[in-house]
Parts: sequence; C-alpha cells; structure tokens
Amino acid sequence: MIRVNLKENNNPIKFMKRLILVAQMLLSIICARAQQVGAVTLGQIPTIGISGSVSLHFISPEKISYVDLSSAALIGDLPEKNILRIKAIPDSIPSLIAGSDAGLVTIVGESFIAQYKLVFLKDSSTGQISTQIDILPVNMRPLDISGISLTHNDFKTNAFRLLNHQYKKSINKHSAFGISITVNQVFSLGDFVMLDLGFSNDTNLSFDVDELRFKIEDRKINKSTNLQSVEISPVYQLYPFERFKKSYRNIYAIKKATFPGDKIFNIELSEKQISGRNLSISLKYSEILKADTF
Repeated sequence: MIRVNLKENNNPIKFMKRLILVAQMLLSIICARAQQVGAVTLGQIPTIGISGSVSLHFISPEKISYVDLSSAALIGDLPEKNILRIKAIPDSIPSLIAGSDAGLVTIVGESFIAQYKLVFLKDSSTGQISTQIDILPVNMRPLDISGISLTHNDFKTNAFRLLNHQYKKSINKHSAFGISITVNQVFSLGDFVMLDLGFSNDTNLSFDVDELRFKIEDRKINKSTNLQSVEISPVYQLYPFERFKKSYRNIYAIKKATFPGDKIFNIELSEKQISGRNLSISLKYSEILKADTF
C-alpha cells in the first residue's frame, strides 16, 4: 500500500513532488497489471485519419475472417477476401466532424488480430487523411485458433513447392473412357495431407467437372452389409477445377485421417449432365503413411 503523509503539506513543493511520484508509481502498477492480463489500451492502438470524401482501404496479407466497426456512423464491406473498405455514412458526417472520434475498427485474419483508432478529419486536412493502409506485422497480434494451424498463404506457398518438386514415378493411375486420373505425389504438411493430382483427356470432348470427391470406403463390399463411406472435404485447393480439355494438374489439402487396413481412400471424378465418364482411383492407407514431409 502506498501512503502519503498529508501533514507534510506545509511545504507545497515537496508535497507536489510526492504526489507526482505516487501517481507515477500507480500508473506503473496499472500498466504492469494490464500487461500481465494481455490487455491492449487505446494509447497503444495506431490512429488513422479518415474523411467523408474518400473511402479507406485496409489491405491484409491474408484472408480477412471478421471485422468489427464500433461506430454506427461507418459502413464497411470486403470487395476482395483480403481487402476491407470503410466509408462514412453521408447522414453521419456532420456528427463525425463535430466529435472527430470515429471509433475503432477490429480486423481478424486467419492468424492475427489488428485494431485501429479512427479519427474523422475535414477534407482540407489532406496530409493526414489516409486512403490505404497495409496491415503490417508490427500492428498484428497472433491468434491461436483451435483447428486452424495453417493459413491460406501457407497452403498456397507449399502447393507451389509441390508443383515444382521433381518426382520419378507417380503413385497410382487409372484410366477409363479416354480420361485418366493420376496421383503424382502425396506429402505430409503438419496436420494435413497434400495431394498432387493430374487429369488427362485423350478424347476430343472437353470434360466438364461436376464433382471431385474424397472418401474413405470399405475395401471389399459385402452384399449382406451396408457400405461404410465417410466423405472428406478438402480444406484447400490451389486452382478452381471446372473443365479440362487435354491435361490439368491441381493440389488439394485434406485433414489427416486414420483408417484401418480394410478401408481405402477413394478419389471420385464425375462429369456434368448425362454422362458415363465417371471414374475413381484409390490409395491404400500404407501409401498415405509413406507420404514425404516438407
């Protein structure tokens, strides 16, 4: 406990020095406690100047997952997955000019959270009004979100590494109706499995993709029992997959899954409309266990 002897107020200068010292000690204790609980104060948040005549764009290095605007005088949208656009509601501009405080904007990416304090300025203050803000690492706080260990950029970077990786022999290939599916490579990346798949078309008809599905199924189907099938949805794919005329290659990432030896990992490709050009290719669990590691 900090105590101040009020009887010493006979010396005003000495008394004021003691009060300043006590105030500094209290402020230090408050800041230390705030740091211990991981608190962020308004004084630590960067300030951005905005106006009513231009929009403000925040550019994120990764996909934006969540945005919060603390002021009802502002509206925002995501014209792109990694760009946040904010502007003032026209009817609110007079009140913003009067009060200047435009509130806080909170931006959450796949692996970070960033906050900015917005201050509304008159259009004449062009030197202080921002139109574009890059969200830099210095303004990010890392997030540990359960179930997410890799960001979109992580997947993309490693997918290109896999495309450039030289392999001697493909793992498996299946052909039917002039269409082929090839499992070129299987790599392990953290809690995920990266699949390098190739597709080829030896016919003169383009293949319009309906679905590409990944399933864990029974190796042998017993007529007296129901087919046990578990579908697995990819968490990432490098390119859109809608049509291919001759050849196509793509990278997919799925969550690691364990399954017994009487099951197989099945990849099924089907064509749109009425077509018999549907085919599948399978992998044994042992082939996934042998996956190389980045």
